[in-house]
Amino acid sequence: MNPNLDNAIFYKDATELARLIRTKELSSREVVQAHLDRINIVNPKVNAIVTLMSDDALRSADIADKAIANRDELGPLHGVPFTIKDTMDTAGVPSQRGSLLFAGHIPDKDATAVARFKAAGGISLAKTNIPEFAGWTESDNRLTGRTNNPWNLERTAGGSTGGEAAMIASGMSPIGIGSDVAISVRGPAAFNGIAALKATHGRVPYTGHFPTAMSKYWHVGPMARSIADVALGYSILKGPDGIDPYAVHAKDAEPASARFAGRRIRVGWVSDQAFGPVDTEITAAVAAAAMRLKDLGCDVEEVVLPFMEKDWLSPFFTLWYGEMIPFAQKFATGRESELHAVLSGLIATPLPSLLEFVDAQAKVEELKSAFAGYFQKYDVLLCPVNPFTAPRHAQDEVLVNGVPVSAYHVMTATSPFNMTGLPALSVPFAFSSEQLPISIQLVSRWLDEATILRLGALLERQGGLQNRRPPI
Repeated sequence: MNPNLDNAIFYKDATELARLIRTKELSSREVVQAHLDRINIVNPKVNAIVTLMSDDALRSADIADKAIANRDELGPLHGVPFTIKDTMDTAGVPSQRGSLLFAGHIPDKDATAVARFKAAGGISLAKTNIPEFAGWTESDNRLTGRTNNPWNLERTAGGSTGGEAAMIASGMSPIGIGSDVAISVRGPAAFNGIAALKATHGRVPYTGHFPTAMSKYWHVGPMARSIADVALGYSILKGPDGIDPYAVHAKDAEPASARFAGRRIRVGWVSDQAFGPVDTEITAAVAAAAMRLKDLGCDVEEVVLPFMEKDWLSPFFTLWYGEMIPFAQKFATGRESELHAVLSGLIATPLPSLLEFVDAQAKVEELKSAFAGYFQKYDVLLCPVNPFTAPRHAQDEVLVNGVPVSAYHVMTATSPFNMTGLPALSVPFAFSSEQLPISIQLVSRWLDEATILRLGALLERQGGLQNRRPPI
C-alpha cells in the first residue's frame, strides 16, 4: 500500500471529487490537472487513450469553477472528469471505432450517454481504446495499438472496453462510459480490478453507439473503481431518450416481484457446474462472497443450473456472425487490407443459414425462460465474471485447472446475460496468487439493478483487494 497514492486526487472516487469540488475544498481545474498529470506518467505504459481532450477539459473546469462561485445549480458530476469508450459518438471529437476505416471520423452529435454525463456536470477528458468495431476480447487495433493491463503490462486489459477499464484502474480517470455485448464492460472491469454494470437491456439508451448491429444485445453502462460511483453513473444514464426503441422503461421502473419486506434476500451461487472450467482461485472467491452474504443475513445456497449445461456460446456467435458480417462488409469492402486480423477473419467467415439464425434466436428465448424460472425462487445469482484472470496478450488458448480452453471461453459466464438482457454487476473482490484482480458477478431479475448494487457495495474488495493499486 502506498499512502501517497491513496491520498492522491487521481485515486479519489467520482462521488468524493464531486463533493470536494462543490464544497470548494478542491477546484475542478485542480482535479482535471491532476488526472492530466497522471496520464502523462501512466498512459505511455498502458496505452489506454486514443484521443485526449486536455485543453477543452481545462476550459470546462474553469467554467465549472465559475459556476460554483456564482452559486449556480450543480449536477451530481459537476466539475468531475470522465472518459468515454471510442464506440460512443462525441460531437466535434474523433470517434474512430478502433479502425483505420474510421480514422479521423468526427460526429456532429454526442451519444445519449455522453450527453447525459455532460448534463450532470461531467467534463469529458478522453476517448479510450477498443478492438476494431468493438469486436473482440482484447483492446488492440491497427489504428491506436494495444492496451496493456496496469497490474501486469504483459497481460491483456480485455475488451472491448479494455482501454476504459485500464484507464480507471490506473487513476487516469475516476469514472467512464463503456458498453457490453457479451463481456465488454464486466470482463475488462474484472481483469483490471474495477466495477461495471450491465443494466437490464434498454435501461440505458444505445443511441449514438457503434456498431448499430446487434443492438438487441448491446448494453451501455458505467465503469468506476467503486460500486457507489457505478450506482451514480447508472442513475445519470438510465431512462428513455425517445430514440432508442429498446429504451422504453421509465427511469424509476422496478420489477413487480422484487419486494423483500418481511423476508431475506435469496441468493444462489454457482461456478464450475454452470460455467466451467473456472480457475479454482476464482471459484474460491465466489464461494467466499457467498459466505460473506450469508453472514450479512441473506439466504444463500449453492445451486445447480441444469439449463446452463449446454453450449451457449454457439448461439451467441451465430447471432453475432449473422448481423456483424454483413454490417462490417458494408464498410470494409475494397479496404480489406486495412483491417485488423480479427475483423478480417470476421468478414471472411461464411454467413450462418437462415435456419441456423432462427434456431439461435429460439435458443435465446429458451434461455430467457429458464432464467425467469430461476428468479421465481431466487433474487440474485452469484457467479464468476471471467473463468480465469487476465491472460497474456493475444493468447489463443488458456490453461484452466490444467485443462486447455479456447480464448472464447472467457465469455462463458457473461454472454448469457446479454442474450437474456438480465442486469449483471462486476464487483472487484479478491486477488490471485499471480497478483491479478478477481471479480465476482451479481445477476438479478430484470429491472432489479437496485438489489445487486446494494449487495455489490457490501462485497466489494472484501476478499483481498483492499487498498491495492496497480504497480505503475
